[in-house]
Amino acid sequence: MKQHKKIIIVGAGLCGTLLAIRLAQRDFKVSLYEKRSDMRKAEAAAGRSINLALSSRGLLALEQAKLKETVLKNCIPMRGRLIHPLGGKPFLSPYSGRPDDYINAVSRPGLNMTLLDEADKYDQIDIKFNAPVLAVDLKAAKIKYKDATGNIQYDEGEIVIGTDGAGSVIRKSMMGHTTELLFNYSQDFLRHGYKELSILPSESGGWQIEKEALHIWARGKFMIIALPNLDGSFTLTMFHPFGTEVGFNSLDTKEKVADFFESYYPSLLPYIPNYQKEYAKNPVGTLGTIKCYPWQAFGKGLVMGDASHAIVPFYGQGMNASLEDVRIFDNLLEIHGTDWEKVFTLFQDERKENTDAIADLAIDNFYEMTDKVINPAFMRKREIEMHLEEQYPDYYSKYSLVTFNADIPYKQAKQLGRKQDQLLLTLCTRENYDDVPLETYYQYLKNLRHDEYSINP
Repeated sequence: MKQHKKIIIVGAGLCGTLLAIRLAQRDFKVSLYEKRSDMRKAEAAAGRSINLALSSRGLLALEQAKLKETVLKNCIPMRGRLIHPLGGKPFLSPYSGRPDDYINAVSRPGLNMTLLDEADKYDQIDIKFNAPVLAVDLKAAKIKYKDATGNIQYDEGEIVIGTDGAGSVIRKSMMGHTTELLFNYSQDFLRHGYKELSILPSESGGWQIEKEALHIWARGKFMIIALPNLDGSFTLTMFHPFGTEVGFNSLDTKEKVADFFESYYPSLLPYIPNYQKEYAKNPVGTLGTIKCYPWQAFGKGLVMGDASHAIVPFYGQGMNASLEDVRIFDNLLEIHGTDWEKVFTLFQDERKENTDAIADLAIDNFYEMTDKVINPAFMRKREIEMHLEEQYPDYYSKYSLVTFNADIPYKQAKQLGRKQDQLLLTLCTRENYDDVPLETYYQYLKNLRHDEYSINP
């Protein structure tokens, strides 16, 4: 059997660590480099967690590495969006009409630490923390890095894979070969940022609001969401614009912040007595989409995860898409072995169109969450979708196609889901929408799936 050099992975986040584990399970030797310190030994940065929503694509990737059940022990089911209208009564909008379809709230650092603990079990994996990679020779699969003592070191592998996030050093190295690779890159920021707050556990250690839901205080152009934590707390995330009177740049005094929360989030105030302190302390983060191509260079270097397709967090698919990268890569490795150039090329060509699709859907969902969840036509559409999913096993809403069907590529889910949404919203704007039998809606949608129905508003 041919002996291979080790594989170098840059970035020990969720994607990189899962990839290292899966490669070690295939008996590859892996060197995993991480510029930060070991998070299991360091205090997490305040206001930078953004809880994650783990769903079928991520779970399938974890299952392939035999980690699904371990991870699920530290998750909380979220069965729908619990909407908190301004001046209105909260209501639950389920994610699916199927009771077994739900997403799972999971701590980003908690999940990362679970994966790092698992990686430590493999002799084939060598993890180097406090080891920022400074430069990469993509043609030779060599890296230059600074070790934990500050000394410059070098390493060489058979290949180098960058899972080092939106600021990827590996991707920047590819940009240095723009002419050779015909490398394209784009970065688009939303004109919104985010800031984290929190709801603390009750005095008895429980959850003060509904535990098994993703809470949304939608206010048209901005919102707050809340995801549950295992300790009874909730992580709140404000998504607000820049450059407006309700933007982060304008809310710059305690008085303005207090007036703003009393006007827009009065029902939330009893649960967040520390909001002024957290608002002043926690930073404002930016929200952007990164797209690039190609993802591979010279059959020696590859980027995946956020390094190749960072997206905004509004479909709960950023992590799931990155973990799915590992599964797809692993499947191609199973078929084609270590013909790296072939594996890399097939991987990027399959994933590029699908990660572009989920990036577009994530932007769509931002506007849905901030505004449409309290729109009457949208609420009617969701009600019909729930009934359809309850009664017809072969019907899935756009959300379900994306979130609960890991065997359906993102591109296909986007195309079909958008057509279904357009049709149902058209029907739901008609005055007699509730007189239409559910069977009729189903037949319309079934025909749509077979390209037999065109939408005529």
